[in-house]
Amino acid sequence: MRHRFTSVVILLAASLFVSAGGPSSLSASLVTDPTGLVVHEWGTFTSVAAEDGAAVEWVPQQGPRDLPCFVDRVLFNIKGWLPARVRMETPVLYFYSPEERTVDVRVRFRQGVVTEWYPHADVTPTRIETTTLRNPAVEGTIAWNQVRIMPRTAEDYPVESGANHYYAARKTDASPLEVRTKFRNAVGTEREKFLFYRGIGNFDLPLAATISADGRVVVEGSKGHPVGDVMLFENKGGATGYQALRTAAQTVTLERPAAARRGTSVQAALERMLVAQGLYPKEAAAMVETWRDSWFEEGLRLFYIVPRGAIDDILPLEIDPAPASVARVFVGRIELITPSVVSEVKDAVLRRDRATIVKYGRFLRPIIARVVASSTAAEAVALERNLSFAYGSVSPPPGVCR
Repeated sequence: MRHRFTSVVILLAASLFVSAGGPSSLSASLVTDPTGLVVHEWGTFTSVAAEDGAAVEWVPQQGPRDLPCFVDRVLFNIKGWLPARVRMETPVLYFYSPEERTVDVRVRFRQGVVTEWYPHADVTPTRIETTTLRNPAVEGTIAWNQVRIMPRTAEDYPVESGANHYYAARKTDASPLEVRTKFRNAVGTEREKFLFYRGIGNFDLPLAATISADGRVVVEGSKGHPVGDVMLFENKGGATGYQALRTAAQTVTLERPAAARRGTSVQAALERMLVAQGLYPKEAAAMVETWRDSWFEEGLRLFYIVPRGAIDDILPLEIDPAPASVARVFVGRIELITPSVVSEVKDAVLRRDRATIVKYGRFLRPIIARVVASSTAAEAVALERNLSFAYGSVSPPPGVCR
């Protein structure tokens, strides 16, 4: 599918989003500390903004199965869906080493739980109940013990038939990894280019975004966090544009993107932003490629760089022996529900217009909540008759993994 990209770029300095945080070209010799272990991580925090800018509950697990069947999953002891405020999407940990070595890796997830991972790991809790995320003290964990880092080893990773965005993360110069597994008393190994995990949580985010009466987007940092690096992106019927900004202010107002700028790509701009934060170019390209279909779909959204301190607070990372350096770069994604989207979805639900409803996929429920809140009593009754049809239109098909 082709997209027409238009862009407006606001620069506070001529050096915005340059690749100072990583080499301009990549080879195994350039990315490896000659005396020790280098670890890089990227991931995404996805949320949906309420009218006041706070993250609203939605159903982040709702959506088509998007991971290969060899990926492990936690058991859900839940009737229906589990609401949460944040989807922690696809963090991956890369390891660069000049020599073979073994490390233990552990991540704690404060106010969240790990739901998918690969290779084999020890994960708690092992089952998720309806009330699990209602407990503010909940802390999920994932641990990989005795991870072998094997530079110069032939790459041999599991692959299933059909395309899957999971594989894009392998397109880096990171060292291959091997983890021991045990299944029904049989010991084996699993190999991958990275350590992968994913989860859902109810933690507070460092940024909030609201749409003002004049249609502009107001972005505010919370708990003293500056706005930092942000990008406002909109896809409206396939016509797309973006606006990027770096600022140390705690509040900033962004115009909706409209004007054209030839030769500028939103993917390339995001990659430059990620490299400036410390990722290697191939890592940045792999991250953007992984989420290309999702990040640039229909709608208005804000991307931002999560402050390193917030990442370390939400996801404490322990690696033993400790690496020479660690880069952790997470992109926050805030879905913004515009008045035009509310109007469009209301009309689509009333008319049972499946084609329009499915455009909003897993974000449909918070949009419909906004629709119902802004409707008259008579409209609410009419909407209620069609809600089962609407939700059924975006329900994922049954899983095919055995």
